[in-house]
Amino acid sequence: MSKKIIIDPVTRIEGHAKISIYLDDTGQVSDARFHVTEFRGFEKFCEGRPFWEMPGITARVCGICPVSHLLASAKAGDNILTVKIPPAAEKLRRLMNLAQIIQSHALSFFHLSAPDLLLGMDGDRPDRNIFGLIAAEPELARGGIRLRQFGQEIIAQLGGQKIHPSWAVPGGVRDGLRPEGRTHIYNRIPEARSTILDALGRFKGILTDYQQEIQTFGNFPTLFMGLVTSAGLWEHYDGHIRFVDSGGNIIADQLDPRDYQQFIGEAVQPDSYLKSPYYRPLGYPDQSDHCRLSSGIYRVGPLARLNICSHIGTPLADAELREFRDRTKGTANSSFFYHYARLIEILAAIEHIEKLLDDPDLLSTRLRAHGGVNQLTAVGVSEAPRGTLFHEYQVDENGLLQRVNLLIATGQNNLAMNRTVAQIARHFVNGEEISPGMLNRVEAGIRAFDPCLSCSTHAVGQMPLHLQILAPDGTIVNELWRTQ
Repeated sequence: MSKKIIIDPVTRIEGHAKISIYLDDTGQVSDARFHVTEFRGFEKFCEGRPFWEMPGITARVCGICPVSHLLASAKAGDNILTVKIPPAAEKLRRLMNLAQIIQSHALSFFHLSAPDLLLGMDGDRPDRNIFGLIAAEPELARGGIRLRQFGQEIIAQLGGQKIHPSWAVPGGVRDGLRPEGRTHIYNRIPEARSTILDALGRFKGILTDYQQEIQTFGNFPTLFMGLVTSAGLWEHYDGHIRFVDSGGNIIADQLDPRDYQQFIGEAVQPDSYLKSPYYRPLGYPDQSDHCRLSSGIYRVGPLARLNICSHIGTPLADAELREFRDRTKGTANSSFFYHYARLIEILAAIEHIEKLLDDPDLLSTRLRAHGGVNQLTAVGVSEAPRGTLFHEYQVDENGLLQRVNLLIATGQNNLAMNRTVAQIARHFVNGEEISPGMLNRVEAGIRAFDPCLSCSTHAVGQMPLHLQILAPDGTIVNELWRTQ
């Protein structure tokens, strides 16, 4: 008789989700699904609001990455006004986005995934969380907490608060950077750089222990998408869209992000509130065929950004990128390497911040361009920590929103995440026996993508988990509880 394993909730991710693993009559995995079980509704309840309000409203989409929505929304507003924002405003927005990348990636690696990577995935350990990491690796954990604090302090220096800063607006930004704020950021850079270099060394040192995970955590060919500059450099705020395939070959380049609907299709699944975008020219993938992967599945985020760029443009990060490509033999296809890519991007962000701080424009008081409603449909795009983020707004002549479409980075990884949990389950699940190592690896495969499903939940504290294997008639065959 066929059976089903349910993992509900998935822990140490930002939001609410569950995983279903389906077993055939022989007890082997036939399929697995990642379900997002929460509904937010921002796209609908923003209708009728003035577009001027959208940066502040959509920053509330997430408590971990509010800056990402703040900037994408403000850029959509810039396009409605059809203005070119002052150079100082663009550079300050870039500074805040770099800080956002640091604080979010630090949370993902040190708080959410390091307990798996440094405490081990086998065994039913109640301390496999940030508190267990603090006890086992106090200096590393402290460095990670301080690194995240560094990013949040920059956001607060610019926006007045660490979370939900109503700072970027259509046409520019509200406030600039004060000299004492720039000095404070400068003084924190050496510690931040030392912390991330130590973390990179530590992570590279444990790679040999995770060869099985590297081979099975979302290790299959897909496309990769993200923003690059006109010269192909790593980009996080502006630029053009590039797609590469699993061999690193560019299949589409210099695409205008405002035309995203021409190359990205959006599908929905009946068992999840998360969209399933795909690369339109190759079509929606056949979900029943897990061997044929040359379809429209693509990945975004730090792994994709390192796969698509020619180089980063800072010395330390470029040296790490060369070593990364040597280790992954060119294009990294295993989603396990998302962890590696995040650490390199933190280093890149620190180096770019250091370069930006020398720019006199950062202290300029000319921060905003003014205009009226000159365009009724506009798209704002930037790179969130988890990948390319699109905000599309349609307004009337008075600037009131008629339609809103948000294409979130996590959604663009949805098809790849589903194939990842299926690949891991096929490798580690065998029959009705549920081992903690299997449970942890299936969850850890999702954590590699660092999905952001809503505001931060299940990041610390109690993380209950209840697994059941059910017979077709609903009889419980086996079950397992985890209370932390």
